[in-house]
Amino acid sequence: MDVPKHRSGRSTSLRDATDSSKMEGTGSWDALEWTKIEPVSRFVSHTNLDFLLEAEHVIAEGHGVVLVNTDDAGMLMITNFRLLFLSEGTRKVIALGTIPHATIEKFNKTVAKTQSNARQLEKTPPQRLLQVIGKDMRIIVFGFRPRTKQRRIIFDALRRCTKPATLWDLYAFVCGPSRFRNTNPQVRLLDEYFRLLGKGARASTDMIESGSFTLSNDLWRISSINSNYKMCPSYPFALVVPKIISDDEVLLASNFRARGRLPVVSWCHLGTGAVLARSSQPLVGLMMNMRSNMDEKLVAALCSKLDDGSRRKLYIADARPRKNALANGAMGGGSESSSNYFQSEIVFFGIDNIHAMRDSFARLREYLDTHGRASSDGMSSFLRHGGSTWGGGNLSSMSASVSTLGDSGWLLHVQNVLAGSAWIAARIAMEKASVLVHCSDGWDRTSQLVALANLLLDPYYRTFNGFQALVEKDWLAFGHPFCDRVGLPAFSGSELTRQPSSSNFAASPGRQPSGAFTSPSSSHAQTSNNYSPIFLQWVDCVSQLLRMYPFAFEFSAAFLVDFLDSMLSCRFGNFLCNSEKERLQCNISETCGCMWVYLADLRALEGGSHVHYNPFYDPLKHNGPLLPPAAALAPTLWPQFHLRWACPEEAQAGEIEAKCRKIITKYTELQKAKEVAERKSKEISNAMESLNAELQNLKQQNNSAMNMANRANKENMSIKRAIQSIGCKVHFSNTGDCVVDIESNPLGTAQNFLYCSKKGSDGITLDDEKDLAVAVTVTADDDDNDENSPIGRVCENLCPFRSADGGCRWPNGRCAQLSSQFVGLRANFDAFDKLSIDDSYFKPE
Repeated sequence: MDVPKHRSGRSTSLRDATDSSKMEGTGSWDALEWTKIEPVSRFVSHTNLDFLLEAEHVIAEGHGVVLVNTDDAGMLMITNFRLLFLSEGTRKVIALGTIPHATIEKFNKTVAKTQSNARQLEKTPPQRLLQVIGKDMRIIVFGFRPRTKQRRIIFDALRRCTKPATLWDLYAFVCGPSRFRNTNPQVRLLDEYFRLLGKGARASTDMIESGSFTLSNDLWRISSINSNYKMCPSYPFALVVPKIISDDEVLLASNFRARGRLPVVSWCHLGTGAVLARSSQPLVGLMMNMRSNMDEKLVAALCSKLDDGSRRKLYIADARPRKNALANGAMGGGSESSSNYFQSEIVFFGIDNIHAMRDSFARLREYLDTHGRASSDGMSSFLRHGGSTWGGGNLSSMSASVSTLGDSGWLLHVQNVLAGSAWIAARIAMEKASVLVHCSDGWDRTSQLVALANLLLDPYYRTFNGFQALVEKDWLAFGHPFCDRVGLPAFSGSELTRQPSSSNFAASPGRQPSGAFTSPSSSHAQTSNNYSPIFLQWVDCVSQLLRMYPFAFEFSAAFLVDFLDSMLSCRFGNFLCNSEKERLQCNISETCGCMWVYLADLRALEGGSHVHYNPFYDPLKHNGPLLPPAAALAPTLWPQFHLRWACPEEAQAGEIEAKCRKIITKYTELQKAKEVAERKSKEISNAMESLNAELQNLKQQNNSAMNMANRANKENMSIKRAIQSIGCKVHFSNTGDCVVDIESNPLGTAQNFLYCSKKGSDGITLDDEKDLAVAVTVTADDDDNDENSPIGRVCENLCPFRSADGGCRWPNGRCAQLSSQFVGLRANFDAFDKLSIDDSYFKPE
């Protein structure tokens, strides 16, 4: 995107205008000649920066900044939402140097000392750097001009933006819901509960307010015992519990579990009755001898009887290593004893805690930065250690780098979570057993195992809508502390508190070939000791399943990446706060935008061809549970997420998907073109049928007209013969009129009288659209009433209604006009039809 030219001085540039010093150096990126960077305007207009989001505004900016990772020079901006880096030449946003404030794990100021060339008289000034470490696997370093205050002002602005004074200063609240308006997440949770119980009802806000959502089936029911969050503040307002357990018993059982997180149903199989339940550790104490009858009764109720009447087996899966569970007993926690829980078996999965995951993630990030194509020190791994080949050109170096990846432990942790989830899904699907999962608090490792087992068991959760329902149920509603784990401001009543920064894992120091970084002159860690990429690790596990079963998921790996980026950025309010209760108190659903609506809006723009859709998805191929064997659970790096910054070219693992998507898009276009052609063909066919029907109608009309013409011709010939039989001459004109002359004329004078279709002198109106008009002209004698007169002869010979006494039986026919010397006969078709002249009257030709 191009940056608009200067229009007005809204904000002051951070470049020191008095700085005119020149700097030279040696080595890699440090040999950059800063003075050759073209100066830009001291003032930059922010009114037309079309790359800014809604309600996003620039707070500070620096010019002539270098992105060390790629040696790109440009302008660095701090907005109220993110850190933006624009290319000096193209004024386009560079993705590597652009990161939301909430995605930054820590940042610090460092100074890189470099030695000048021995021939030079002056030493090169130390390079002033700003290192930014992201929660999304990137380490970026910015270099600033020496002898300027740009780095200080950028650092101070970044510190203010990454540590807001109140929750309401977060960009999600400043922007508001906008067009990504959220709906009530409690309603969506009830809809998912209704689906699990096999109910076709739809939830509503009125149902929640009235408390009428407590539906049930034969085995399970929805309880409202926690509707005010007093029993367990970190649990949702509605819980699925065994139908035979009353609310009073549920309340008593909660006292025996850490933080009141009692065993509740997360997923149930309607056909077999097996359930997947979750809870926190029991409070058995140091000697592991504390018991609770209500807790044991509640856990036993999770195991309904099988069809043959036998008791269903119960597995209690403790996600922790056994030694950790025993150590928790010293603090009042611990694990269950199989002797206290009928027909149960205790299994320990040995998954490490949040601190181990955090350290492992940091080591993996360091490994990728060190051995990537372009690292934060600007050097490719091909050239590291002075060699000209990968890893320094010796096998030991290459082996060391592979060993470093293994030492990070990340892939091993991912494999443990995958194996535990697959084991749980197999017990439920194959043995029809019930499984209760817990760790210490029941909101980290428990959420990972339960949500991943849900994904393996239920095909619905492998769709877009199902994935949303799964995340909102087992992560958001059941109280995974996102603020603590992602490193956001923690909500406490009406105050905003933040845990003190006590991160104990080492920062990733920058590296450069011709010098060494000194100790950071100033640093800032946005995250606390409670920060841990637990949710990110779970999404990594989902990507591993997507790699193993490419036909089973409606969404693609690109969707998971965008999903993670949206979660880490805190652009939306879905993942703010630590529990459903806190989000309800902050009115998150109404004051912040919804990430799910945003992602759905992205897909709607391109339909099925969007990158979020998996082109290989076949719902019929995997319409049941996924039960991967242990041999298939060996994880690999997730290229689209882990390698996108350090190895952007190698991260394009989705090229096959992209090509397939292009083929699908082309096929879709051809299908649309085919549909258009078929519609046009159908329209043409309909038009042809209409024309044929019209042609047939015209033919029928033509035949009818021909028949009428033939009939008229026959009748004319008959009339002509009849008139000629009385000694008259008939003359037909082109207009259809005929004139009859009667030869007998004693007076020697003849006057023509023509009946036409106009109004006559006697006021009679005749129709001018008749097919034939005949006028008879006679020469009358003085005595009009004489029967031997021409008038009499005409009437007597022509009219069949002439009576024997000379009277007329059709006086209304007005066929004769005796008041003058003329007699006219209307011989049109209608008249002859009404006369009903016998056919025998006319002689054949």
